[in-house]
Amino acid sequence: MKGCEKVKRLICAKDIEAAKKQGEKIVYIDSNTIITPSAKDVAKFCEIEFSTEQKPAEVVKVSEQMKVSEGGLDSEMIYKLLKIMMDKGLLNEMLDSISNPKPYECESACNGLKVVRGNSVKFDVFDTGNPDAKVYYQELISKDESSMSSGFLTIDHSKFDWELTYEEIDYVIEGSVTVTIGGKALTAYPGDVLYIPSGSKVTWESNDKAKLFYVTYPANWADLIS
Repeated sequence: MKGCEKVKRLICAKDIEAAKKQGEKIVYIDSNTIITPSAKDVAKFCEIEFSTEQKPAEVVKVSEQMKVSEGGLDSEMIYKLLKIMMDKGLLNEMLDSISNPKPYECESACNGLKVVRGNSVKFDVFDTGNPDAKVYYQELISKDESSMSSGFLTIDHSKFDWELTYEEIDYVIEGSVTVTIGGKALTAYPGDVLYIPSGSKVTWESNDKAKLFYVTYPANWADLIS
């Protein structure tokens, strides 16, 4: 019957911005929640997740008490909240995420299977020795996990020299990259694959913003069993 339908809850970009200011990392929703596209974009930028899990009643209660407390946060309220988080196992998780922030989101299994969410990867500066070069990378699979290593590399309107002590294969995702070895230059475009032998003295250059997926491995496979 009309008039008895449950009112939909609308979450817009301003709601996410407010949650960010309050230090929230999770916005709790249900089946009657509508999230605008702009809100999703802002949430992704602010690293805020949406969850359909019910927010613990104790946390809700303490949070509401904090909001209505005329004196703002007091020691008793902080103690109650921290105790609830500790009892729920949330405190250690929060402290670990602060002290050891992960550069990407992934799922893994005990058998070694691993999936990295590519759109969650945060890049670090790649030290090329050239302070003017804008080159960034993130290792996704390390040699602690595999005999190979792999990750993403971006070269943003930059040029730099590098000597390889390993063999490397690169897949061009975006932009273009020119690799020069011994005076011979080859340019690769999206969808192309590069192979670079170990010991090569390479000049990397991109006149736009190239994004590569790389895989490196030892030049001598006997090193893996020595």
